[in-house]
Amino acid sequence: MNQRTRILILQLAVILAVCAFLFFFGLGAFGLVGADEPRYSQIAREMLNRHDWIVPTLNGRPWLEKPAFLYWKIMNSYAIFGVHDWAARIPAAAHATTLALVIFFFMRRFRPGAEMNAALITASCAAMIAFGRGASTDMLLSAPFAMALLSWWAWHENRRRLWLAVFYALLAVGSLAKGPVAPVLAVLIVAAYAVLRRDSKIFVRSLWWAGFLLYFALVLPWYIAVQLKVPEFFRVFFIEHNLDRFGTNLYQHSQPFWYYIPVFLLSTAPWIVFTIMAIVDAAKTGVRNLRSDSGGSGIDKRFQQFLLIWIVMPIIFFSISRSKLPGYILPSIPASAILTADYLQRRPRALPRWSILGHSLVCGILVGLALISPARMLKVHLPSNAVSWIIVGTGLVAILVVLILRIGGARLLHFATLAPVILILTFLLRPAAPVIDEVNSARTVNARLGELGAPQAPISVFNVKREVEYGLTFYRNEAIGRYERDGVPSGEHIVIIREGSSEALRALTGERQISTLGNFPPQHLEFYLVSKQ
Repeated sequence: MNQRTRILILQLAVILAVCAFLFFFGLGAFGLVGADEPRYSQIAREMLNRHDWIVPTLNGRPWLEKPAFLYWKIMNSYAIFGVHDWAARIPAAAHATTLALVIFFFMRRFRPGAEMNAALITASCAAMIAFGRGASTDMLLSAPFAMALLSWWAWHENRRRLWLAVFYALLAVGSLAKGPVAPVLAVLIVAAYAVLRRDSKIFVRSLWWAGFLLYFALVLPWYIAVQLKVPEFFRVFFIEHNLDRFGTNLYQHSQPFWYYIPVFLLSTAPWIVFTIMAIVDAAKTGVRNLRSDSGGSGIDKRFQQFLLIWIVMPIIFFSISRSKLPGYILPSIPASAILTADYLQRRPRALPRWSILGHSLVCGILVGLALISPARMLKVHLPSNAVSWIIVGTGLVAILVVLILRIGGARLLHFATLAPVILILTFLLRPAAPVIDEVNSARTVNARLGELGAPQAPISVFNVKREVEYGLTFYRNEAIGRYERDGVPSGEHIVIIREGSSEALRALTGERQISTLGNFPPQHLEFYLVSKQ
């Protein structure tokens, strides 16, 4: 075994170890959170129970909001590991790990020297960790999409049609994960790059008939099959959940136009300082190229331009959308990580002192925010001595990062940054996990019902967040009624309400007997048993 092979094995071992911790460690430390995680996990369970790979259902009714790729992946995970909340998160973790490895090999081939930084920066960005540990469609779109654009660039540089075929195939995977957004963003990015390069042939050559055949051969079978089984699929999926979601506030996710600027910056933490430096440098290069006649002839300059467009285009596209959620711009994050690594590799001089200080402060502040997060979630005040210790810990982390970078220079940047990231995640997945579980997951709500000795009866909810309804649907594996949608059940049932809603509950149930079962203060819930009508 030669020296080059030994180095490669060591690099891969480091990347796999980091990804194993960042994406797989403690996947079940707290239960499914939000509305999407438990809903998608339950849909996959129902499809698996019916042995149906075509029609997603929730409580037996078609759920046509998203394509089936995530459900297929979770079904496979359930088949291997059993039906658990952590098993539903494995597909996203596997995709995030795969993306980090693909970026490593891409950079090793096309930008040697920056491959370790690129892979580790990608894996350790806040958005990658958050969505790489969630049972949602965002990572299952963003990872194939990023790999598709890297394949397109490989084709752009060496003109091998195999890479263009991979580009079309991976866009098909993205379309099966979240719909037409993958090819739409790819067209916008490639077209914008061709305009910036003042070469329309770049875009025209990308339109390959064999690639279209490959794309549709992979995508259409499921889309046609589900349309034949559920005729309203086209209207619900394409019109309501794509066009209406983009152009209206139908789903109440409205945010200001500038919303994605802070979201992007937070998503790139803890690399914010160097990512901003890389973007500013690439923007300056792009402006100089626009003012010149050459359009920027160097490969490095072209690659910078491509990455910058890749970052900016999803942000602009979804800023125009009336519906805005943080995960929508996840496709921009791998490009920002690659651009940051490429920028650090190309720097002829040492890192400026102000950038080291800024980066260390970001790392320290993130540790401090993680330490106070349980108190913030519980809405309690920390004792003054605890605040003092947190401030001291924040300062020590910042000083440690500065010392490592001053002694070892930029070559130790990713290791100096990974240390606080690992510290933060360890804290959140161990001491803070029970608090996250109690405040955010229906897993503890279901456990509380068991502690109260609640009778075996149907469950409904009233005046509570969707997270409670969908979470209980998964953890109890049964349909949960909602007074606002389904009315008051005629039979005996348990109802879970928000604190302070008891008078409204009595008004809805009339003269029926209501017995108090207990409450759950962390999520401000109360439990009642309602008699038959």
